Amino acid sequence: MNHQQTELKKDLKIRHITMISLGGIIGAGLFVGSGSLINSAGPASIFSYVFAGLLVILVMRMLGEMSIVNPSIGSFSTYARDALGPWAGYTIGWLYWFFWVIVIAVEAIAGANIIQYWFPSWPSWEVSLALTFLLTLTNLYSVKSFGEFEYWFSLIKVVSIVLFLILGGAIIFGFIPGVDSPGSSNLLHRGGFMPNGISSIFLGIAIVMFSFMGSEIVATAAGETQHPEKAIRVATNSVIYRILIFYLGSIFVLVTVLPWDSHTLLKNPFVSVLELVNIPGAAQIMNFIVLTAVLSCLNSGLYTSSRMLFAMANSGDAPRVFLKVNKKGVPVYAILGCTAISYISVFFNYLSPDKIFLFLVNASGGVALLVYLVIAFSQLRLRRKYEKENPQALKLKMWLFPYLTYATILAITTIFIFMAFIDSLRSQFYLTALIAVLVVGSFFLTKNKQQTNVLQDKKKQAI
Repeated sequence: MNHQQTELKKDLKIRHITMISLGGIIGAGLFVGSGSLINSAGPASIFSYVFAGLLVILVMRMLGEMSIVNPSIGSFSTYARDALGPWAGYTIGWLYWFFWVIVIAVEAIAGANIIQYWFPSWPSWEVSLALTFLLTLTNLYSVKSFGEFEYWFSLIKVVSIVLFLILGGAIIFGFIPGVDSPGSSNLLHRGGFMPNGISSIFLGIAIVMFSFMGSEIVATAAGETQHPEKAIRVATNSVIYRILIFYLGSIFVLVTVLPWDSHTLLKNPFVSVLELVNIPGAAQIMNFIVLTAVLSCLNSGLYTSSRMLFAMANSGDAPRVFLKVNKKGVPVYAILGCTAISYISVFFNYLSPDKIFLFLVNASGGVALLVYLVIAFSQLRLRRKYEKENPQALKLKMWLFPYLTYATILAITTIFIFMAFIDSLRSQFYLTALIAVLVVGSFFLTKNKQQTNVLQDKKKQAI
């Protein structure tokens, strides 16, 4: 296979990377999932977002440090291989790929359910497959078309959140005629700021960590731009205000404007705020925005999983066929491979939503924490290596190294172990651990098989 056949095209622009980084963490988890967390933790749920957001900022800083030294499509899988050994790169690469192909199916199903709001007679499974097919075509056409779609999806999400924050601020400060300012009543006068105790905050942290998954996509995408260093610097520096403004700002508006024990939070908290000020078609507007968020995540999932599969093939951890690219530098077979797995997952949801598909979703639940943990361990090892061998390459450094890295490792490990003691997350903990053990085991099995084949080839040559 010649060089041209395995060369990805660097067609992503800085504006694509910037908008992907801005919109990367704004998904259905914020628009819909935040309601159930606020409902269980009360106003103190904002602490869950603060702590989880801080961890993601630290992890992104570590990833940014390594990515500037060595921009790579394989991203943290490549760094894990360099820092911890081939088994680590293999394991985290396949776990991350597994996570995203399941996300593709989950988002396709979620998108179909939203579209059924307008077209109830359309079968959910057919719409799911159609959405996946359409965005597969987008990814197959060129990386630039992926970037353009993601740019506009992200722009819609970002503008929506900014307008929501302006509206929320107007309600809080009493600038809207006929709508009374809630003041601090919803924050302090319904059982206090922490109505369900500190344990609800820790439960919230474990859940919120999964909402932030997607921040790391920028490190992968930077490998397909002409200016990777600038792209990574923009994405890494912007993650702080992305989390502060978009997530913490939105959650603060929600817990201030809406009573935390309101049943409307479980339905759709953002719709409830829009209905509070009598905006016509509030549910229709939010349905469109949530659909945009879902399609954005589906689009990113196809891109990220295919690039990870491409990188794994390049390192010998996946079949070489996934290295094949078309004339526009798109890894065709990698994209089709990820799409095929997602089609199978959608079929499982149609066939057995409460068993097979639920198993797959739960098994991928803790992967985010394992990815973040591996990034932290990799940075710990590689930073010392860079300082000895190539200190001038460290143009973006992790703060207070190594103390903040150690603190991040401790915090993520604690959260992962804590999952085993939470009823709603216990199955995710054990299934993720099981899948991780199976993947590690498969590495050593395939490695031994490869070594056996090499020895057999040598014996044949000797004869």
